[in-house]
Amino acid sequence: MEFMEAVKHCFNNYFNVQGRASRSEYWWFFLFNCLVHLVLGLLSLGTLNAIYELFVLAPQITVSVRRHHDGNRSGWWLLLYIIPLIGFLVHLYWFIQKGTDGPNSFGEDPLRATYEGSSSF
Repeated sequence: MEFMEAVKHCFNNYFNVQGRASRSEYWWFFLFNCLVHLVLGLLSLGTLNAIYELFVLAPQITVSVRRHHDGNRSGWWLLLYIIPLIGFLVHLYWFIQKGTDGPNSFGEDPLRATYEGSSSF
């Protein structure tokens, strides 16, 4: 998934926790949010930065839930963030891992179309 496609997909699925999110979708959206925060921070627009944070809170949570689904885990694992540092490290490990190949209990593989369209040597 490309950068703008991932950002659009996350905003189009603002409250959708159904299905799965690939690594690229999650990390492109994460990068987009970091870049927006950097620009707003450099421009010293603290109030606008806070408003933006509230605006992207729901899509960030939903893409995180869908990322858990890609690893065949429930979105309730997000509650692990309650434990400082440990929760962050566990999620970082899970979010950089490859999702399950093929369908799992949360839906079809988001990369399946990519696999079917490619040819092997």
